[in-house]
Amino acid sequence: MVQTSNFSMPQLYLLTNDDEFGLLYQKLEAALATGLIALLQIRRKQTLARPDGELKLYEEASKIVALAKAHNVAVVINDNIGVAAKLGVGVHLGQGDGTIREAKQRLAPNQIIGRTCHGQVSLVKKARDAGASYAAMGAIFASTTKPNADTIARQQLIDGCEQEIDMCVIGGLTAENVSELIGLPIRYVAVVGDIMDLPVAQVAERCQQWQQAFSRWKTPDL
Repeated sequence: MVQTSNFSMPQLYLLTNDDEFGLLYQKLEAALATGLIALLQIRRKQTLARPDGELKLYEEASKIVALAKAHNVAVVINDNIGVAAKLGVGVHLGQGDGTIREAKQRLAPNQIIGRTCHGQVSLVKKARDAGASYAAMGAIFASTTKPNADTIARQQLIDGCEQEIDMCVIGGLTAENVSELIGLPIRYVAVVGDIMDLPVAQVAERCQQWQQAFSRWKTPDL
């Protein structure tokens, strides 16, 4: 069982978008240079959809991993245990993208393994019991990245936070509306559009605004 730690405030978990790679890389440089990103997920759906998608993903991810290492930021690959194993990084698994057991067998012991749990506490418990590093619940709000995803009730999130595994929240979160979650013992707040959809010149400032939002967090009180 992975025990949750008692965090005074969450950490920023950045996910890549489907920008052209050169633009994406510039945005990641700006974000990682702030020192405020705790975890980076490489999720490149359009790249993978190409005929040579797996190879292209590996090429892109290799460059992103090198950048992240330069800033001491941990990396996970979305859904792909094989690419994660080749790159020596962690993985985030949807419910249909392989098992935590397989990931633990193929990845180094220190690598992060995340699991999508939607709004189901039963899935959070399964992730915990299988040894996942964190469980991700959402969507918290409507999202431009996944507009058809179901949003979850606050009580579902509260129940998930009580399961003794690090909690990640995702879905439609902004530096403004994250204040609605103040007080919950959340480890990671996963963000895509609120940072990655901005022009390069605005990325660093937005990361700072996120940190200001986190600084207003209170001691967990369920």
